[in-house]
Amino acid sequence: MIRSKRLQNRITAGRFTLPAAILLSLFCWILTSILLPEVPVTKSSYPLWDTIIDGYIPAWASIPLSFIFYGVIGYFLIELNNTFAIIRMRASVQTAIYFLFISVCPALHPVYAGDFASIAFLISLFFLFKGYQHPRPASTMFYSFLFIGLGSLFFPQLTLFIPLYWIGAYGFQALTPKSFFSSLVGWTLPYWFLLGHAYFYDEMDLFYQPFIELATFHPINLWDFPLWEIATLGYLFVLYLVSSIHCLVAGYEDKIRTRSYLHFLIFLSFCIFVYILLQPVLTVHLLPLLLIGVSILTGHFVVLTNSRASNVFFICALAGLILLFGFNIWTLL
Repeated sequence: MIRSKRLQNRITAGRFTLPAAILLSLFCWILTSILLPEVPVTKSSYPLWDTIIDGYIPAWASIPLSFIFYGVIGYFLIELNNTFAIIRMRASVQTAIYFLFISVCPALHPVYAGDFASIAFLISLFFLFKGYQHPRPASTMFYSFLFIGLGSLFFPQLTLFIPLYWIGAYGFQALTPKSFFSSLVGWTLPYWFLLGHAYFYDEMDLFYQPFIELATFHPINLWDFPLWEIATLGYLFVLYLVSSIHCLVAGYEDKIRTRSYLHFLIFLSFCIFVYILLQPVLTVHLLPLLLIGVSILTGHFVVLTNSRASNVFFICALAGLILLFGFNIWTLL
């Protein structure tokens, strides 16, 4: 007698999982726009971003533009997995999870600098992974850090991820003297263009702004976390912890290359958690970056496990997601 598949396996292996997640995401965004016609927007202290928001993005376009950006991130998550086979059995689960994560966080629906930074961050991650044991990693490191530089123009704190990327490149055997200097050239290239623009139009303050913002360290105050951020971060940390433990314990089932990618994502996500604790005012910008790593790790866990305990955890995670959506809306009303 053939044993029926568990709910976890039926959902994660279904061909309609991603379309269903997209429809649920649209439903959540529409419901949020009805219940919260004016979603509270966290003000930025970065003058360059304020100039972009006030001068080029009208208020009515903020939420639709943000949805488009998240759709781009979802697409690149699929491309990342198709290229590097991080989740070897299904390529779209991590994107479905990412859409659901974003949908239950109404405060992330307006466009933020972190949305631009997340796209650059994910493309940069693609080139960093591509440099794994590459015979000539200088080019991949250049492109990886070029996108870090582009993203840091919108969100300067993205520059702080550079040492983490060097650590990852070292683990991928892609860090050589030539690739190290190539990465520096890639990161600084966008700033050379910014310098040329600022000098030509006599707006040198424009060039200084990213560095001033990068050097600004806001006071550490854990009381700055709103209730929705505490609930969301707690939920994500539980998923991250369970998925990371599974990756470390059952890592022998994956290829060495895949294990290296997963271990770096575990390390990177942990650092983002720490950074959020140290700078709570940047949570709305850092959460989209954090969700990239957590979505991949969670997708890896739910696709490659097939036990009663994992099925119960999966059902509890879905129920928790629904409760989190209701709680986040309630706290913002």
